[in-house]
Amino acid sequence: MRGGEMFPLPQKDSGTPTTSPGSVSTQGLHSNHGDGLEGECSGKPDQKPLKLYGVGDPTAMFSSDSPYLSSRGSIIKWFWDSAEEGYRTYHMDEYDEDENPSLSQSDMLRVEPSLLQYPDWRGHLFLREEVARFLSFYCRSPAPLKPENVVVLNGCASLFSALATVLCEVGEAFLIPAPYYGAITQHVYLYGNVRLVCVYLDSEVTGLETRPFQLTVEKLEMALEGANSEGVKVKGLILINPQNPLGDVYSPGELQEYLKFAKRHELHVMVDEVYMLSVFEESVGYHSVLSLERLPDPQRTHVMWATSKDFGMSGLRFGTLYTENQDVATAVSSLCRYHGLSGLVQYQMAQLLRDRDWINQVYLPENHARLKAAHTYVSEELRALGIPFVSRGAGFFIWVDLRKYLPAATFEEEMLLWRRLLDNKVLLSFGQAFECKEPGWFRLVFSDKTHRLRLGMQRVRRVLEGQSQVAEDAPSC
Repeated sequence: MRGGEMFPLPQKDSGTPTTSPGSVSTQGLHSNHGDGLEGECSGKPDQKPLKLYGVGDPTAMFSSDSPYLSSRGSIIKWFWDSAEEGYRTYHMDEYDEDENPSLSQSDMLRVEPSLLQYPDWRGHLFLREEVARFLSFYCRSPAPLKPENVVVLNGCASLFSALATVLCEVGEAFLIPAPYYGAITQHVYLYGNVRLVCVYLDSEVTGLETRPFQLTVEKLEMALEGANSEGVKVKGLILINPQNPLGDVYSPGELQEYLKFAKRHELHVMVDEVYMLSVFEESVGYHSVLSLERLPDPQRTHVMWATSKDFGMSGLRFGTLYTENQDVATAVSSLCRYHGLSGLVQYQMAQLLRDRDWINQVYLPENHARLKAAHTYVSEELRALGIPFVSRGAGFFIWVDLRKYLPAATFEEEMLLWRRLLDNKVLLSFGQAFECKEPGWFRLVFSDKTHRLRLGMQRVRRVLEGQSQVAEDAPSC
């Protein structure tokens, strides 16, 4: 689960998110078969010896013809274009002695024979059509989104890995505003050997129109310039909206500014909108990047969403990519042979996504009400403790400022406080795991049942009130 923590912690120790290495922060056969040929061959000394091995070279089989893909991305796309052509043609006109049965029943457990066969690696067409309709509605796209721009696979972690691999060469990088969800470092590095360049944000409020940890184009420009000066090739920008761990929500104007920055520098933009339906404060106006009237560079804008958070279905492993760039979509699809969904899961997902009445009238209102109630309780508890925090009514977490409980402003002291909380059976995520440059910030997940939240906050209070406050109070946000 992307949240990554349980709150409060059961009576068992647990790990914590870590960053992986590599991130940057500016980061013959001699048997005789009786055929009599041996003597004949040995009597011809000028004949070249028979080569008994061959080293395959896939790069000799294709030409890199896409300006949007890395060299390995072009290889991956080539395999789809050539090796899969016959199979795709078969799926488009599949023989059936009776008929192709329609998938119109509402039974989530229905097993159709076609669902047990190899699918189109992009995802069954019926699911991609449903995803396009779903995103068109909930992202409020100005025009209907197209199924041919949809790729489905097993979660956003796989999407990050696949996109990084097909867009970047080894050692190239993405810009990412920090703090950010730390597992993304692993997603892009372990497969693609792609690095992240942190765009460091800070808690200081510099004016009436600013907010803590605010992303600006100026900070993006500085981070890009710094990476270039160190010889790091930056190929793209990662945006998380709503943001994890800040819960920040970008306005349409901010999104346009970030996308225009990327276009100026010919950068791809990966937009993670996995919390888009988990905005529970009505006053917070959420806008998907797909809602914008005109994208500055649609061929380099790639949007991802999943059911892990908005539907609490992280174990089902469903994620989707929407991109107008068919080279990118095809290359990612080629990797879906390793990250695909079973036909049964695809059918169930289509059934869920098309049930608009239940989603709008039952699920979302109830889910938002529960999130808001839990958020209100934890926020009030934090205020009673005099603890500053950042939260804008989206996502499952509050970014909590515990700097005043650190005897010294170091990440070593941050880890000691994290350990004390853990020893008292409550798990928060410490800021360094999110590449926060200021020691003392923690992510607190509040999306839990009331009695568990109450127990968890009791444990937090016991830890914080049980130790002396020897550091000067840090400025409140």
